[in-house]
Amino acid sequence: MSPSFLSRADLVRELLAPPVRNFLEIAPGVGDTEAAYHGDAANDSVLTHKLGVARELLLRDLQAQMCTGPVMHSPQALRDWLRLHCANLEHEVFLVLYLTAQHQLIEAVEMFQGTLTQTSVYPRELVKGAIARNACAVVIAHNHPSGHAEPSRADEVLTQTLKTALSLVDVRVLDHLIVAGDSVLSFAERGLI
Repeated sequence: MSPSFLSRADLVRELLAPPVRNFLEIAPGVGDTEAAYHGDAANDSVLTHKLGVARELLLRDLQAQMCTGPVMHSPQALRDWLRLHCANLEHEVFLVLYLTAQHQLIEAVEMFQGTLTQTSVYPRELVKGAIARNACAVVIAHNHPSGHAEPSRADEVLTQTLKTALSLVDVRVLDHLIVAGDSVLSFAERGLI
């Protein structure tokens, strides 16, 4: 089962549980070395699962942090959440963070998926999503699987198009972030918004 479907308690239990091993062997404990998890495909699978569980816990904790106060007051939590969300993706995704009037997170939605180099984005869908959630502002983000965070001219045009479309329903675009590996580029910091 995917970690995203588990409760927080189940995730913690999964993370801390020793891996199931051959009944003749002693299962490694929480403090055991990484070597206890390697050596065969079954153990590699267990390690991969535990890393997925840990990632899910971190994503949820960072998202909860963004819900407690204005998202832009804790930009590091937002950047960390985006890095984790986009980690190891081999295709572009376009994310929208819908915000309240106080800029607290209502919901983060992966709106569109694309190819290695592009994603089709439909402004109408962002407007519909903002109205459905009664959002007053959004932060938009997408990843560059190439590892280069520099915005393309198409990224800049898209940002202006989305700003215009969302302004018609009184929704502000606070920032557009591009995630490329460990780098997160902010349009607002660059003066592009």
